[in-house]
Amino acid sequence: MAVLLTLMLITVAGLGVLSSVVLDTRERIHDLGVCKAIGMSPRQTLSLVLASVALIGVIGGLLGVPAGYALHHVVMPMMGRAVGTGLPSLVLDVYGPFQLLLLGGGGVLIAMLGALIPAGRAARARTVTALRTE
Repeated sequence: MAVLLTLMLITVAGLGVLSSVVLDTRERIHDLGVCKAIGMSPRQTLSLVLASVALIGVIGGLLGVPAGYALHHVVMPMMGRAVGTGLPSLVLDVYGPFQLLLLGGGGVLIAMLGALIPAGRAARARTVTALRTE
């Protein structure tokens, strides 16, 4: 059940990234057209879009992982007290440093995977069409 919930959350996060990157690339299509007109290759266009999303993923991971960790240590004891029991440290200390790094990297991975489709569309856009779009 937890794995299914996690997969659903990852899917929703990826679709959120996809939606925002689609809107961002549509807004910047003229700028990308200018870059392509002065010699930017499709691979460089793809890298440009993915780099902007990777920065957002890093910031999200740096903010989200510590916030989730702190929230876990607040909510779990409250849930234990609500049912009239104390929770052992084994239940509270479930994330090690390596797992926290993986979770932070997961934010970057979700951002990059969510941005692949719109980045590919921006890379394949014809320069003339991109310059005509306002």
